[in-house]
Amino acid sequence: MTIDLDALYIDLHKHPELSFQETRTAGVIAQHLTALGIEFEEGIGRTGIAAVMRSGTDGPVVWLRADMDALPVEERTGFEYASTARGTDPSGIEVPVMHACGHDMHVTALLGALEKLVNTKDEWSGTVVAVFQPAEEYGAGSQAMIADGVLDRFPKPDIVLGQHVTPLPAGTIGVRSGTQMAASDGLTVKLFGRGGHGSRPHSTIDPIVMAAATVMRLQTIVSREIDPRDVAVVTVGSIHAGLKNNIIPAEATLELSLRYPDDEARASVMEKVERVVRAEAQASGAEEQPTITVDHSLPPTINDAAATTKLTAAFDRAFGEGTVIDPGMFTGSEDVSWFARDSGAPLIFWFWGGVDPAVYAAADAAGTIARDIPTNHSPFFAPIMHPTIEVGVDALVVAAREFLG
Repeated sequence: MTIDLDALYIDLHKHPELSFQETRTAGVIAQHLTALGIEFEEGIGRTGIAAVMRSGTDGPVVWLRADMDALPVEERTGFEYASTARGTDPSGIEVPVMHACGHDMHVTALLGALEKLVNTKDEWSGTVVAVFQPAEEYGAGSQAMIADGVLDRFPKPDIVLGQHVTPLPAGTIGVRSGTQMAASDGLTVKLFGRGGHGSRPHSTIDPIVMAAATVMRLQTIVSREIDPRDVAVVTVGSIHAGLKNNIIPAEATLELSLRYPDDEARASVMEKVERVVRAEAQASGAEEQPTITVDHSLPPTINDAAATTKLTAAFDRAFGEGTVIDPGMFTGSEDVSWFARDSGAPLIFWFWGGVDPAVYAAADAAGTIARDIPTNHSPFFAPIMHPTIEVGVDALVVAAREFLG
């Protein structure tokens, strides 16, 4: 069997599914694994799949991981195969759904890599465990699979490998040793006021004004309290309060995304966020203390130094000198590292480009990359299919072969 990777990618792109709802996607993956003759188990961590392929009687265990969930984003790429899918989010609201982070490309690349490894089993020895993970966008899928026993029921990894498509020129691979992606926390902050009629604000404690002051003061944490040489991000991504223009509500809710390179920075930023939230509530005369809930917490994605040096050399040999770059630390976060942390295995996580090189070069020359090159999570983000698919497939094969016997 030969997988039509173009058709596979287009199909996945047209049919995205939200986190922990990836049932159709899992079904497509299962069909291809069955056709390839690879053993697998479905329903791990609700919708995840783990597949096992062995060659020889001995050798290392290499885990290859791809995430498969999509985002509540309305696609605006204009492509013929653009998503028009709708889904229901955890709060019961109908939302548009799009593969705005490239997880459809991740699944395509991993299935293509497995096909190549199946066809070259006489050239390597060991065990490949392919993990198709749900709910990366919630930061919850890897831990859900671990809680469901994926590390106990399948061969434990000697190394965990993963990759992510990103707005670099297609053909480029970005990897560095040490911290590759930041740690992060998602917070929900509830501010409590006293509601009343919009014509009598003096008889209320307005949580909307309290929220506005809190949002503005939170911006000073990074700009005024963090050393400019250090990395930290404090983003308020959501604010909700009120239902009508002449009613002052009793509550306001903020949702925050925090990013930092290590636990020390995390403790510092969290302390400052809590201080600001509580101080602004007090300044507004709030009669009830605000609540701060940590919705999810992700560790930094740290690449093993020795293994990364080894793999970088292998990528240079396979793709040519100059193809591999150090992209710097990304302030985005990932949950892939839980597989490595909980198993005690080293991790390497790299990026590969998905932007037309000519388009990227023109934007670079014009100084308009930030404006003209859509990033992950943008409604305009969609990698070009070629050579993105080929490089994604080959990168996983080269990486797996480098650590297999």
